[in-house]
Amino acid sequence: MRAGRAEPGPMEPAGPYSDLASTNSRSWLCRDDFDRLRLLDMEERVRPARQKTFGILTLALIATGPWLGWWPLLCLAPGLACFAFADSLMPRVARPEFVMFGAWMVSEAVIAGAVSLNGGPTVPTLSWIAIPVITLSSRFSLRGVFFGVAYSMGLVLAVAFGVNSQAVVADPTLVIAPFALVLCVALLTIPLMHSDIQHRSDAVIDQLTGLLNRKALTTRIPELAQQSQITGEPVGLIVGDLDHFKSINDVNGHAAGDAVLKEVAYTLRKQLRAFDLAYRLGGEEFLILLPGSDRENSADLADQLREAISVERLGAVPVTMSFGVAASTRGETFDYEALFAHADAALYQAKQGGRDQVRVHGQEAASVPAMA
Repeated sequence: MRAGRAEPGPMEPAGPYSDLASTNSRSWLCRDDFDRLRLLDMEERVRPARQKTFGILTLALIATGPWLGWWPLLCLAPGLACFAFADSLMPRVARPEFVMFGAWMVSEAVIAGAVSLNGGPTVPTLSWIAIPVITLSSRFSLRGVFFGVAYSMGLVLAVAFGVNSQAVVADPTLVIAPFALVLCVALLTIPLMHSDIQHRSDAVIDQLTGLLNRKALTTRIPELAQQSQITGEPVGLIVGDLDHFKSINDVNGHAAGDAVLKEVAYTLRKQLRAFDLAYRLGGEEFLILLPGSDRENSADLADQLREAISVERLGAVPVTMSFGVAASTRGETFDYEALFAHADAALYQAKQGGRDQVRVHGQEAASVPAMA
């Protein structure tokens, strides 16, 4: 059997992604899987700007070298190397937010080191510690922003008092001004974060079920292809379709049908791991992507999903669901179009075979686990 199923927590977070969250998918940096997808997307957008920023800082240190010295230039190389390592590691891990936040912390420490070599609190470069704060809200939760701000302010104090505490005691504005800059940058970027989250939610979240929609799927597919190419791990794909859903709408009304779809989505999510993703393709059809799951494990999960749906009266209506399963093999690059076609064909076989069952691409009907 397949381990690592996520159970619902006693309290779900409020907000536009609350329906997506599961206990195992949350971290203090990302509330749920969609926050994690947002981080990955924003990292792709921030990376070119970050490289240019390091270039500008390098030119600034070269320009101020005759007055402040050349040693600070040595601090920039570790920062660039750390981000390069983080970029290579992120596709391999289930919680990439911790990798990226670690790289962000290193970049702040690198700037603090350069400022210390420049002269600490007595030089204008102390304000540079506020630069990475700009990127916090674009990638992390409010908790991450608060922690990052506290970390940045701690670095300001460490540089100021560690290098020249007498100058700070004589002129406290040397610390007050950078503090104000860090806080103002963070406060001004938080509304931008909320606006970005709301627009992303409206664009890629199915408003009825809270699952990801087709647009979100188009973003995830190339990421999974790259991940499978790097790690060599298989990717499972499950397509599910509610049985006789039209009759549910016809007999009980569309309100009852909508209630069934919501409950089905919730039931599906409860069975998934933190990094499995469920999508509503439209109508009563759902799709689940399973990174690292081979055909056998994917089939086991599909049968768990089928059983979970059939034993409950979802929306006060008895419901069953049919599933088709396909998976790439270990060492094979993820090909979504081919796998979806295989899973969809298996789903058709499940429907033709009597519904309320799982069919697996590449297996005979007799080899499928017994269905209720």
